[in-house]
Amino acid sequence: MLSRLSSLLRRSQHLYLLRRRLAVHPFSPMSTESSDWPVTPATTRVGWIGTGVMGQSMASHLLSAGYSLTVFNRTASKAQPLVDRGASLADSPLAVARASDVVFLIVGYPADVRRVALDPATGVLPGLSPGSVIVDMTTSDPVLAADIASAAASAGGAAVDAPVSGGDRGARAGTLSIFAGGEEAVVRRMEPLFRCMGTVRYMGGPGAGQRAKLGNQIAIASTMMGLVEGMVYAHKAGLDVGKWLEAISTGAAGSKSLELYGKRILERDMEAGFYVHHFVKDLGICLKECQSMGLALPGLALAQQLYVSLMAHGEGSLGTQALILAIERLNNTCLK
Repeated sequence: MLSRLSSLLRRSQHLYLLRRRLAVHPFSPMSTESSDWPVTPATTRVGWIGTGVMGQSMASHLLSAGYSLTVFNRTASKAQPLVDRGASLADSPLAVARASDVVFLIVGYPADVRRVALDPATGVLPGLSPGSVIVDMTTSDPVLAADIASAAASAGGAAVDAPVSGGDRGARAGTLSIFAGGEEAVVRRMEPLFRCMGTVRYMGGPGAGQRAKLGNQIAIASTMMGLVEGMVYAHKAGLDVGKWLEAISTGAAGSKSLELYGKRILERDMEAGFYVHHFVKDLGICLKECQSMGLALPGLALAQQLYVSLMAHGEGSLGTQALILAIERLNNTCLK
């Protein structure tokens, strides 16, 4: 009975949206320039592609806000918790696009983004309706973000690159920082959806959201280096590392990295809020950008090499706090 009521509600929302669009443009599909339909649970069908560590929680906030949701994940079982809460499961990104007005994706690598968004047979773009919007929340290549924005515009839609920062805890709490690039009017229109997940900041045209996130990753890499090196120093100096973390947390050395990962490191909790192998990918994109800009950032290069060493030890599926393992190995010590 509940399933039937849910289905009827989604159908009525879809009919309302169609009537709304016809009222705006009775004889032709809406273009992104003229679209003024409100983004609300009653008028907007949402698609979500990628239900991993971050995507699962982020999509769940949209369900909690009352939006109808169509989901796709390469491993379908990982989308089941969302389906259990009322989301519809699609068999391809194309099917998600055909059932949605706004399609979010948060996948692993730029190659995944390209395939999901642009594949001519199964991607989002071929299923995109005029006036619809693709929102890529993966940390990816700024040049690819601009390519997707151009392709979406050619199809009568729009694209926003909106990578996030805040890790698994921020995703669960709905307190992520969201860096958005694209047409400002489109970003502003998506704000009701972004507010379900955190705080959005408009950074500029296509690709600007990605570049803001890459700068964020550069800062995090150096901060994590300082945190784990300080912890190893405190340990070798004979200090109680827990008390030391407490003491510095309220001073100038306090940081989000310390807040999120200091205790986890002490407890040897290396579970991924953000995977090492994804961070290596991010830092690699940063280095590629730096090379094209003629920019030398030696701290970034060193951090990337240390994270690559974790992958060489088979630790790519651990969280970024596992950097402590690389520094411990260099010094033949262990905080335990």
